Amino acid sequence: MATYIQLGASDQQGPRAATSFEFRLLRKDGRARRGEIVTPRGAIRTPAFMPVGTVATVKALYPDQVAASGADILLGNTYHLMLRPGAERMAKLGGLHTFMRWPKPILTDSGGFQVMSLSKIRKITEKGVEFQSHLDGSRHMLTPERSIEIQCLLGSDIQMQFDECIELPAARSEVQRAMELSLRWAERSKAAFDAQRSAGMAIPGQALFAIVQGGVDLELRRRSAEALVAMDFPGYAVGGLAVGEGHEAMLGALDGTVPFLPENKPRYLMGVGTPEDLIEAVRRGIDMFDCVMPTRNGRHGLAFTSAGKVNIRNARYAEDMRPLDPESTCPAARDYSLAYLHHLVKSGELLGSMILSFTNTWFYQDLMAAMRLAIEEGRFDAWAAETKARISGAVP
Repeated sequence: MATYIQLGASDQQGPRAATSFEFRLLRKDGRARRGEIVTPRGAIRTPAFMPVGTVATVKALYPDQVAASGADILLGNTYHLMLRPGAERMAKLGGLHTFMRWPKPILTDSGGFQVMSLSKIRKITEKGVEFQSHLDGSRHMLTPERSIEIQCLLGSDIQMQFDECIELPAARSEVQRAMELSLRWAERSKAAFDAQRSAGMAIPGQALFAIVQGGVDLELRRRSAEALVAMDFPGYAVGGLAVGEGHEAMLGALDGTVPFLPENKPRYLMGVGTPEDLIEAVRRGIDMFDCVMPTRNGRHGLAFTSAGKVNIRNARYAEDMRPLDPESTCPAARDYSLAYLHHLVKSGELLGSMILSFTNTWFYQDLMAAMRLAIEEGRFDAWAAETKARISGAVP
């Protein structure tokens, strides 16, 4: 059953900007939530999917195309941007928004996951992580304080605490160690953010989110969530999932985590995922997502459509003049034939990657818009069942 929250007259006029960070919960349908995050750079309609702009670019897309797809916010990466072009240089050039011509909100991750997955050599201590760059072998030290400083230099609207993310499966003792270290780093990240704000480096309207860790151990997840909620962050992420545990285990971890997160603050599931993952996570009360899947799949010839997934490399499309997705609201999905896209991808032409990345990014934004509407109308469960049945397979 849908739960309705009374809106004032100003609330019915659509997204608005503000001078401070605010989360407004507008509707509930079961545990699924329709809301709005209000920032000085504009409102973020939730549930929201953030295209990943790792190194100040969503791969194969112009920023204008990302905006045209319906995205209210994108994600930038602290680790990559600190190595190249460098945080201090970015600040000198006007910050990340100016640098990449993206006037809307940006969320930056803390760099912890990339230190785990990309660094050639790393050493984790209480202080932070000493690591060797995957680009040139140069050595760096990333601490909670330096991670927050970098994110402030980049000028991101939502910043993430520094944490340790480990691959699963892992021994419980190792998961607990990383979770407890991440809690201590959360305290230091918050103190560093407050210090940056006092120094004028974190401006009004910017916010710092905490990250709940604990693997798939529900007791550790509860302990992490309760400790972070006691620190009173503006928003909470669920981290350390989609790292090898499997779909059902991920959903179980969400079931054991989300009930301990505040109702009046945004909830962000990091690094997830497939359209089915997003639907099931929204069903469990998640508001925000990011994943490289739309553009990565596009670059490899896989398209998401209203009828299911299309492997454009398949020889069956070589002479198929039908559009990629006649039901899509994306012009590119309607304007280019399967045969032409097959030719581009098989020929290794960049245009193929560009078109498919654009249509996939648009598909994800249309999916989020459909979820928001279904929640508003109190029919999320029925919509989810119909949509999953329609898109989960491959196009015949």
